[in-house]
Amino acid sequence: MDHVDRILAQWNRERPDLDVEPMGLLGRIARLRTHLAREIEKALAAHGLNSASFDVLATLRRSGPPYRLSPGDLIATTMVSSGTMTNRLDQLEKAGLIERSHNPDDRRGVIIALTPKGLALVDAAVTDHVENQHKLLDGLDAQERAALDGLLRKFLGEFE
Repeated sequence: MDHVDRILAQWNRERPDLDVEPMGLLGRIARLRTHLAREIEKALAAHGLNSASFDVLATLRRSGPPYRLSPGDLIATTMVSSGTMTNRLDQLEKAGLIERSHNPDDRRGVIIALTPKGLALVDAAVTDHVENQHKLLDGLDAQERAALDGLLRKFLGEFE
C-alpha cells in the first residue's frame, strides 16, 4: 500500500458515492513527477545546472552543429515565455555558456549559440543525466518499461 492508496481509502470511506480511481492514477503520476524531478535536479546540480538551464543548453546541443538557434526557436522548443527565456539566456551568457550574436539572415534578430565551454558542460551533463535516468528506471524490467512507455504515450497523445 502506498501513500495514494491511503488517500483513496479515506475518500472511499468518506465519500463512497465517488469513483476515485482517476485520483489514484493522477495522484501517482504527480507524486512520481515530484520524486523524479528531485533526482534529476540533483544530477544536474553536480554540473552547476538546473533543469531550466539544462533545457536551453540541451536544446542547442541537440540542434546539431553549429549549435545555434534563434530565441524564437528556443522558445517554441522549450515552451516558455519570452521573458522567461530572456532571463535564462542572460544567466547562461553571464556564465559563459552561450553567446548572442547578430542573425546573419535578419539584422534585427539575434542568434543564440553554445560556447565551447557550454558545449563541453552540456555534453558532460547529458551523459550523467542519461545514466541517472537509467538508474531511476532500474525498478522496472525492459518489458515493464516498454508497456509503461506505450501507455504514457497514448495518454499524453490525448493532450498533445
